[in-house]
Amino acid sequence: MDYGIPLTLDLPFAEAAERVRAALAEQGFGILTEIDVQATLRAKLGEEMEEYVILGACNPALAHRALQADRRIGLLLPCNVVVRAADGRTVVEVMDPQLMVRVTGQPALEAVADEAAGRLRAALETLSS
Repeated sequence: MDYGIPLTLDLPFAEAAERVRAALAEQGFGILTEIDVQATLRAKLGEEMEEYVILGACNPALAHRALQADRRIGLLLPCNVVVRAADGRTVVEVMDPQLMVRVTGQPALEAVADEAAGRLRAALETLSS
């Protein structure tokens, strides 16, 4: 099962991460959480890895609609966006919102997932141009 929408950028990690945040904001997504996986694994386990953050992106109107359709959908929110360094480039991967529909089997979530996917894809298009 494919559950992500990937994009590789020819940008250093820090610049790419800032551009990702801006592109998401343009599409109405705020960042509710930010997990610095690299720092966490270093601090908790003494392990080293590439720069890697998980952004918990949320569009409040879409989240509200999803919660109206299924209160349990909070288990699959927010939309996670991974930004990670890879061989001098940066990989950006967004969770495919259609996953909500596939996992829950709730047809009422289809329109929300379609709109969220469209907005996330538009953010990725902004980054690639």
